[in-house]
Amino acid sequence: MAEHDADREPQPIDEDAAWAAIVAGYGEEPSDPPGAKPFKSVEDLALLEGDRNDTPPPPAPAAPEPPEPKPLGSSVVFAPGVGGPRDFSVAEPSDSDLDDTDEGHFIPPEPPPLPETDVTAKFAWLAVIGGPLLMLLAAVLQWEFTWWLTTLGVGGFIGGFATLVARMTQDDEDGDDPGRGAVV
Repeated sequence: MAEHDADREPQPIDEDAAWAAIVAGYGEEPSDPPGAKPFKSVEDLALLEGDRNDTPPPPAPAAPEPPEPKPLGSSVVFAPGVGGPRDFSVAEPSDSDLDDTDEGHFIPPEPPPLPETDVTAKFAWLAVIGGPLLMLLAAVLQWEFTWWLTTLGVGGFIGGFATLVARMTQDDEDGDDPGRGAVV
């Protein structure tokens, strides 16, 4: 059992011999692992094929006659039926282009004006937007964050948000009607 323990102990490595082996093998291609097919480069394959076939390669076919030179720009070909490059400009329709089947262009109606808000809603929006802007301005200008500045910024935002949520209208016209389900 003592012999087995001695085999498992790490043996000291001769670093000088290891470096000498690395330096001696520098630039040499390592041998292929057992069972691997040896790599053959294109040059090696050409040499092997040349050894098997001693006949000269067939002559290259004669080059065709060059075509007559074309005038400059004659190589541009457009799709059939198209006389030239496409015009991408927008054509304005005239009244003569429209007939009885055309409905004309759709012109949307003027949107209704926004509903007038009351003073409470205006101050709530001012607090929701103004509170964080005040805190941002104080941070950019490096003001000291005193208790009143923090209370005004954070409290204004929370108070304005709570006011807007509390004043939201419920569009539930049929609040007591339980029959809003599917009808069979």
